[in-house]
Amino acid sequence: MRECWYSKTMKREYPEAPIAGVGVVVLKGNKVLLVRRGKEPGRGRWGLPGGAVELGETVAQAAAREVDEECGVGIEIRDVIEVIDRIISDDDGQIRYHYILIDLLAEHRRGDPIASSDASEVRWVLEKELDQLELSQATRRVIRKGLHMAAEPQRHLPIYLQQTWGAD
Repeated sequence: MRECWYSKTMKREYPEAPIAGVGVVVLKGNKVLLVRRGKEPGRGRWGLPGGAVELGETVAQAAAREVDEECGVGIEIRDVIEVIDRIISDDDGQIRYHYILIDLLAEHRRGDPIASSDASEVRWVLEKELDQLELSQATRRVIRKGLHMAAEPQRHLPIYLQQTWGAD
């Protein structure tokens, strides 16, 4: 795993600016891949694999890298589910964490999940199991929205088109 630009220049806790991040609803049939967070924010809670976008990475590249680093599986990005502002203040009202999270829908392509990097545990779960796990309401909503999008028989063109803009 290479060192990230933000580890040198931007703190995740009490940052100077929002940090762009990705969360990925990875589907394998009717199951979704979840990780138990090994670090803050959310240590010990279940959530989606994901993390910060690194300088020079597209959103899709960041999603594939984070899922591979945390779970050891390969994915294919399908679409954007939604964009979420995650702002967490401390007891004094100071911004402790500020993320702009792009939640993506992806399909599993290779590998068996193994926890590593920021994940202490990984597992495939059925939708009916979501309410039995310690998940945030926002995460449950995103997963269910992703499952609904995946079940649509004729999807429109993806919202997310992997393009980068340079100087013309």
